[in-house]
Amino acid sequence: MKDTIIVVGGYGHVGRTICKELGEKYPGFIYAAGRNRERAEQFCQSTAGKVKPLQLDISESIDPHMLTQAKLVIMCLDQSDPTFVRSCFQSGTHYVDVSANGSFLAQVERWEIEAKENCATAVLSVGLAPGLTNLLALQAQKLLDQVDVIELAIMLGLGDRHGKAAIEWTVDNLNAGFEIRENNRNVLVNSFTDGKIVDFGSNLGQKRAYRFPFSDQQTLARTLGIPSVSTRLCFDSAVMTTFMAALRASGISRFLTGKRVRNTAINCFSRIRMGGEQFAIKVDAWGIKENRNKSIGYLLHGKNQSNMTAKVAVSVADAIYRSSFPSGVYHIEQLFELENLQGWLQREASIEIHIDGNLYK
Repeated sequence: MKDTIIVVGGYGHVGRTICKELGEKYPGFIYAAGRNRERAEQFCQSTAGKVKPLQLDISESIDPHMLTQAKLVIMCLDQSDPTFVRSCFQSGTHYVDVSANGSFLAQVERWEIEAKENCATAVLSVGLAPGLTNLLALQAQKLLDQVDVIELAIMLGLGDRHGKAAIEWTVDNLNAGFEIRENNRNVLVNSFTDGKIVDFGSNLGQKRAYRFPFSDQQTLARTLGIPSVSTRLCFDSAVMTTFMAALRASGISRFLTGKRVRNTAINCFSRIRMGGEQFAIKVDAWGIKENRNKSIGYLLHGKNQSNMTAKVAVSVADAIYRSSFPSGVYHIEQLFELENLQGWLQREASIEIHIDGNLYK
């Protein structure tokens, strides 16, 4: 009987929160999986047996019997090879992905037919960004008859405790080039270039944010049919944001591809506590409503972005585990709406809506 949930990376920064919350709902049916059996066991001991350990290396061949017992796999690790995801689909195991690598998610989409043939549902773009950014963009689109442009911006707090995987992903993409959709055309842009002033509200003020390869900008252009979508990143510390942009502009960031320099940078960033724990998401949409130009803006404030990512994943995973959804590969905005998260989101964050620049609560 398929009744267990495997959280890959389950003893990591985001994974342990997912395991603990799902362990309260389904004690004894949640497995914290990863390569290090000892770390998994140590974490699971802290859950009083509600979460069980599982040694699993997704880069190696997977025992088919293990997946036949799993109703759902939640992936908290970055991947480059979709072989493990395909194994989930072949076993009819549902799949939820907490990552922001657009090129990898595009590879998963190619196994759409295999997922449908085996009655598996995959939900991608689950978390903060992508995730909440996608749902806020969908909400903005619903208020307009036609959307021409969506601009997303994420501010992360450097005082928050970041998972190692998140820091590695940021460092690895500092020197990245990537495609976005602009006026229905693919345009090549670079990380930490083309800075733009973003207003994050009275508490945080205006900050300069730079392009960064969050996958939501590629996804939303397709799933919502938006002609132009872009995503920018900044930190609550303007000094650190400027420092990152300077590394990119000077060309020094290219040395981060070297293993020793990369590891040193990751260790340094892991120790930084220059700012606070607050994060913010700004979504601005421009389009047409009743034959008139109109702008819609959403501003979301919260604390502890890793915890927020985990809570979004728990909401999606719980729904997939309990209810019936269509088989296939989907991004979060194709199966869920912001109101599906409202029960806990209103307690964890504040949301403002701006229409033509005027604030509406």
